[in-house]
Amino acid sequence: MSDASATEFDEGRYLYCVVRADDADAEFDVEGIEDEPVRLVTEGDVGAVVHRCESLYDSDDPTTLKRWLLAHQRVTDAAADAFGTPLPVRFDTVLTGDDDAVREWLRESADGLRDALDALAGRREYRIEVRRDESTLADRLAETDDRLGELREKKEEAGEGTGFLVGKQYEQRLEDLLREHRENEAEAVAEELARYAERVQRLGENRSASLVGAQPDDDDSMSSVRFAVLAPVDREDDIGEILDEVAAEDGVEVRFSGPWPPYSFAPELDVGATEEGSP
Repeated sequence: MSDASATEFDEGRYLYCVVRADDADAEFDVEGIEDEPVRLVTEGDVGAVVHRCESLYDSDDPTTLKRWLLAHQRVTDAAADAFGTPLPVRFDTVLTGDDDAVREWLRESADGLRDALDALAGRREYRIEVRRDESTLADRLAETDDRLGELREKKEEAGEGTGFLVGKQYEQRLEDLLREHRENEAEAVAEELARYAERVQRLGENRSASLVGAQPDDDDSMSSVRFAVLAPVDREDDIGEILDEVAAEDGVEVRFSGPWPPYSFAPELDVGATEEGSP
């Protein structure tokens, strides 16, 4: 098997995902990127979902790239419905060669692929974002934290000269309290999710640089913390109930999506191919 070191080659197989292929009656009929016919190439009880190609998918047009990514996702979702949880593969991964090259790779990788498929069977990935209006939280902190409340009063009463310094002290105290609250909240949410999820991965946070002048419901006052969780599909409602409780708090919004193939939890597959981007 050779590597796809160039964007064009004589023959290749675009790889969407790897699945358990021991269900001969599974219905699988979906079109791939640019309406290419998608097939399942099998070796024993594992299979690769592929379509024939002669080049990588490279474009500077965001609309085209998005269309390709969505098609890649659509095929992987259809494979999940037909065969159970798949091992997803990054967008634009190509095995050079024909179906025999795919079978050779499956044969060489069979033990690792089976182990990974078994570990993920019956489980999917869910994405969670907890968004908080920090201006609402700042008002509450000013009522509960004596130092912050004192600085707020001084800032409102100070003249132009001293107001700047007091304002800086207020911002620093507020930032420290908000940071502590974000960390405590993220840990608490992760702990609750772990009651039903097998793995909880924090993906990071986004927030505005400053709350000065921010108004409630202003995007500039919003912070967010994001998670990917791996959970059995029959635990989706339980996770949803936890998130309903989180969202019930004033100033908090929760975004919950899935089930997805386990992109964040599947092992990287060594296919000796060129990879571009990720769905």
